[in-house]
Amino acid sequence: MSVANLCHRLQSQVSARTAAGFAEVLRRLGAPLQVAVAGRIKSGKSTLVNALIGRRVAPTDIGECTRLVTRFQYGTVDRVEIVFTDGRKQVLPFAADGMIPAELGVDIDKVSHIEAYLTNAVLQGMTVIDTPGLGSLDAASVSRTEQLLGAAKHRQDDGDEEGSDELDDTSRNAVAGAEAVLYVVTQGVRADDQQALAAFTAATASREAGPVNAIAVLNKADTITPESVEGSGGDVWKAATLLAEKQASTLKPRVADVLPVIGLIAESAESGGFTSADAEALRQLAELDDDILQTMLISADIFTSWDCDVPSGTRLRLLEKLDLFGVSHAVEAIRKEPELTAGALRRSLLDASGLEAVRHRLSIVFAARADGIKAAAALASVTALAHASADPAERQRVHDAIEVLLAKPEAHQLRLLEALTLVASGAVDMPEDLSEEVLRVGSNADIGAQLGKPGAPRPELAAHALERAGWWRSFASFGATPAQSRVAHVVHRAYFLMWQQVREA
Repeated sequence: MSVANLCHRLQSQVSARTAAGFAEVLRRLGAPLQVAVAGRIKSGKSTLVNALIGRRVAPTDIGECTRLVTRFQYGTVDRVEIVFTDGRKQVLPFAADGMIPAELGVDIDKVSHIEAYLTNAVLQGMTVIDTPGLGSLDAASVSRTEQLLGAAKHRQDDGDEEGSDELDDTSRNAVAGAEAVLYVVTQGVRADDQQALAAFTAATASREAGPVNAIAVLNKADTITPESVEGSGGDVWKAATLLAEKQASTLKPRVADVLPVIGLIAESAESGGFTSADAEALRQLAELDDDILQTMLISADIFTSWDCDVPSGTRLRLLEKLDLFGVSHAVEAIRKEPELTAGALRRSLLDASGLEAVRHRLSIVFAARADGIKAAAALASVTALAHASADPAERQRVHDAIEVLLAKPEAHQLRLLEALTLVASGAVDMPEDLSEEVLRVGSNADIGAQLGKPGAPRPELAAHALERAGWWRSFASFGATPAQSRVAHVVHRAYFLMWQQVREA
């Protein structure tokens, strides 16, 4: 990789401190993509984390752990490490229920974050970072989140001893952030959700979160009142989809998309929380008279207090795992297919949760372009490390090397991500239709989606790519401002490369 080669080549030409920063950048380039799950308090972040990992390991009730940043990564042995602010580490066993202990038994004011290592296949390709809510928690929790992800502004310590091979705070935070953000919202996108997304600037290694590396999910979609959403036709999922589309227009261009999801059902179905005993209880409920069941499903209180053969404690357990929407969906599935097995019912619930669509979008936005996203984040880190250097000659040396790298044909994806970031952040002002086109080209890995023609035959894709390549080349030469022209040349090159790829396929 070009950025890795740049770091290797410059390590012997820079100070020990900057070289240490380059070593950390190289380590990150070889590690899985790091995705921070962010959002407001009580938005269901930890529940969604458990669903994505496929194991109920992140505490969801308010406690010490939910006030700390927790990094879930692959390990050959399951273990929990408390990382203190002074660098010390303390190993903890998982609790009896398999989760991180709710109470750590240490002074959390002295804790930096938690590292959780799991023998989990999902984490071989993606490290998931669970963060405290950025809305209403105590200032210390928010500060810990910002410091670990690099979102807080740090001043370089002028008293640092020259020649130290330890990273200073500025440099450490330049390379400590996650490369991508999964932002969790609920029904109402508040004005400060935009500010919260902006607070994760360095969750993308000093780059603004945008459609390159950020998507959002509308969690708790089952709590939406369909009648409150025009065009839903009384259908909860249709209402959630329409609301998610509206939220996407509010949050763009900071996110590539907003997708509805029911985190609680996803967690129960995917992490082993849904059992054969639960399936049997639902089967008993399905045998009730429909009028009785519909009355029970009006509210949680009525559902658990109604006199019927299914014990109240069992119904309470179903609510904790599925809520009323999940119970209703499961009963309907059983009534349609009485011989449905517990495994098939679990899969039906998983489908109803919307988790697979979120995973698919994660794959398209993040996984398929992980190397490019990490390279762009690494390049931003290298730039920040150079900027923090006290040696003007060193700063110039790194700057020149970056310019040479970006001029190479193989660095085109980095240039496209850079162009997209400039347009999405408003740094380069473009007409709305052209901005939308830049966002589409830069925010997708699939060529059909990039061209705005998903599923179209190859000849049509090739012709359109060539036509748009010519248009953007003309725009770059005639009528564009200097800043727009730089973006236009990158987009022209992107279309030309798509044309070549489609033609040779």
